[in-house]
Amino acid sequence: MPEAEPWRRRLRTIRAMALLSWARLLVALVPFERWRTGLGSTVQRAGSKAEAKRLAGDIEWAAKRLPFESKCLPRAMALSWMLRRNRIDHTVVIAVRPSELRHSSDALHAWVEVAKETILGDLPGPWAEIVRLRG
Repeated sequence: MPEAEPWRRRLRTIRAMALLSWARLLVALVPFERWRTGLGSTVQRAGSKAEAKRLAGDIEWAAKRLPFESKCLPRAMALSWMLRRNRIDHTVVIAVRPSELRHSSDALHAWVEVAKETILGDLPGPWAEIVRLRG
């Protein structure tokens, strides 16, 4: 269903692009221990899965329009921030591919789950989870 006000989509895209840019800088320049708590805690909140999927779509849309590559971790970080702002319970998962399967693709991966469903970063495994962070 198309939105009645296309400017809202543009505003969400701009917000998503800014968050992706910020996440990329954090990943590149700041140690994980310093920004990890910004992704989540043990407090749970309820929220709309449909809204979460729409926000994930905004992140994907914005990532395609940035002048640089935005890998899975900055995308997951940006979406986590958007979901937290909208008070939607979610989990950010960071995982590693088993050593015997690392030859052809990235060894690390991050994704976001809402109500046990992956809404961003769905990539075939196997993956060995390193950390699950509730947002």
